[in-house]
Amino acid sequence: MSGRKSTFFYGVLIALASVVVGMVIASRLDLAPASFAGSLTVPATNSTPLTGALDASTFRTIAKTAGPSVVSIVIEGTRPVQQSFDNFFNFIQPDQSPQGGGRNRQRPQQQQREEPIQGAGSGFIIDKSGYILTNNHVIDGATHIEVFLSTMNEQLEQGYAAKVVGRDELTDTALIQLTEMPKEPLAESKFGDSDQLAPGDWVMAIGNPFQLSNTVTVGVVSAVGRDTPGAVVGRSQQMIQTDAAINRGNSGGPLLNIRGEVIGINTQIETDQGSGNIGIGFAIPINMVRDILPQLREGKVTRGRIGLSVLRAPITNDVATSYGLPNNLGAVVGTVTADGPADKGGIKVDDVITKFNGKTVKDNAQLVDMVMATAPGTTVPVEIYRNKKPMTLSVKVEALDLAQEQEQAGQQFGRNRDRQQAPRNEPKDTAFGMQLREITPAIAHDLNLPAGKGGAVISSVEPLGDAFRATLQPGDVILAIDGTTTTGLDQVTGILDKVAVGQTVRVRYLRDGQEGLALLRRR
Repeated sequence: MSGRKSTFFYGVLIALASVVVGMVIASRLDLAPASFAGSLTVPATNSTPLTGALDASTFRTIAKTAGPSVVSIVIEGTRPVQQSFDNFFNFIQPDQSPQGGGRNRQRPQQQQREEPIQGAGSGFIIDKSGYILTNNHVIDGATHIEVFLSTMNEQLEQGYAAKVVGRDELTDTALIQLTEMPKEPLAESKFGDSDQLAPGDWVMAIGNPFQLSNTVTVGVVSAVGRDTPGAVVGRSQQMIQTDAAINRGNSGGPLLNIRGEVIGINTQIETDQGSGNIGIGFAIPINMVRDILPQLREGKVTRGRIGLSVLRAPITNDVATSYGLPNNLGAVVGTVTADGPADKGGIKVDDVITKFNGKTVKDNAQLVDMVMATAPGTTVPVEIYRNKKPMTLSVKVEALDLAQEQEQAGQQFGRNRDRQQAPRNEPKDTAFGMQLREITPAIAHDLNLPAGKGGAVISSVEPLGDAFRATLQPGDVILAIDGTTTTGLDQVTGILDKVAVGQTVRVRYLRDGQEGLALLRRR
C-alpha cells in the first residue's frame, strides 16, 4: 500500500472511530440530538359528557395522571422598566376612569429603558416532540428559557432549554418547544371540552406558584364566559372563572376537569391590592386555544377586523323593542372607524348586527369572535336592523393589526386625559351619575363642534354610576337620545328626567370628532 493510500485509509479509520466514540459519549451523557422540525399534533378533544360520582381517590388520581405533563418555566430576559415584572401575573384592579367602559388595568406606555428580569411560570406538554403551552406574558421578553419537568429537582438540576415557536398577545397564549430532550418519553396532556363547563363543576389547577412546582389546588367553576379585561388594552376576553387557588407562578398552567383533561390555561387573578389568591381566578378556555394552535405552530396568528366597536351592554326587552327587533339577539354598533371595512360597507353607529356571514349573532362577544375568526380578504354578508327595518350589507374583512390598534388607543387616552377639566358654566345634575353643561360658543370652539350641533356636554361622571357603566366620559357631546336629535341642555335633561328606573335609552354622542353610541340604563 502506498504512503498516500495508507494515510487516507488511517484518516478514514480515525474519523470513523471518532464518530463511534462520540456517539457513545453523547448517549451516555443524554446529549443525543433530536429533530425539532416535526409537525405538531393537536390533541384530540374529549367531548363525552362528564358523569360519575366523586370519591376519596378522584383528585389523587387526577394529580397522579396529569401532573407529569405539567412543567415549571424559568426565564431570563429584559423588559421596559415601567412594566413591573410581577412573576407573570396580570393582576386585575378596578379602573378609576370611565375609559374603556370598566376595568382596564393597563395604560399606554412611553418608551422606557430596559432592565434584566427573571421569573417563573407554568406550562403543560401537549406533544411528545416537546411542544408546551403557556401564557404569552410568562415568556414575554425572554432571552433564555429553561423548562423543569415534574420529575426533576429544580434546586439541584439544570432545566431543559426551550425556544418560542409562536405567541398570541390577544389570548395571552404562547407555544414553546424544548430544544434539548430528556431521555425518558414526555407525558402529554389530554384536552377536554371547555364548552361543556358549567358553574359548580369541580376543577383542579396544577402549577408552579412561588416556584413550588406541581402544586395542586382544587375548586369549582364559578362562572363561564366571564367578560374579563384581556392582555391587550381595550379588549376583553371570555374566560372561565374559578375559586381553585391560583397564585403568582400559576400562569400558564392547566385547569383540569375531573377526568384530568385540560379545559383552560390559568392566566389571571382578581386581587385586593395584595399579591395572593382571594378565590377569584381566570383561565383561558382550551377550545379557544385549540383553534389557534396550528397558527401558533407557524409562528403567527392572523385575525380579521371590520373596524367597529360594539356595546357590551346586553339587549334588554325595552332596547329590543326600540330597535324593532324580533328578539334579544344581536350586537349594537357603538362606533365605526372612518374609512374602515364597516364604514365602506355602509354600517353606521346605532345599527344592530343580527347575522354575520349567514350565522346568527347572539351577543357582542360572539360577533367579535366571528369577525376575528374570518380570514382577511373575505367579503361577507352582514344583516342589520336600522330604523326598525332589516337590511343586508356586504363587508370585506381585513387583517387585525394589534400594534396599530394599541397606538391609536394610546393617542385616545392622551386626549381623554387632557380634557378632564370641565367647561366653565353651571353644571346640571342628572339621575344617571353625570353632570351636563350647556354648549357655549367657547365650548363649541374648544371641542371643534359645528355650529348648532349637540344638545349638551358631559362635564363629570361619577365612578360606578349609570353613565360610567355606559362608558360615557367627560367631554362627550350628546347628539341624540332614542333617535331624537337634541339641541339644548333643557331638552336633554327633560328627556332623561322622564326615563323610568330600569329603563334603557340609546344615547348618541360625539367624542373627538367620532360618533358613538351608549346604552344608558337608569338604576
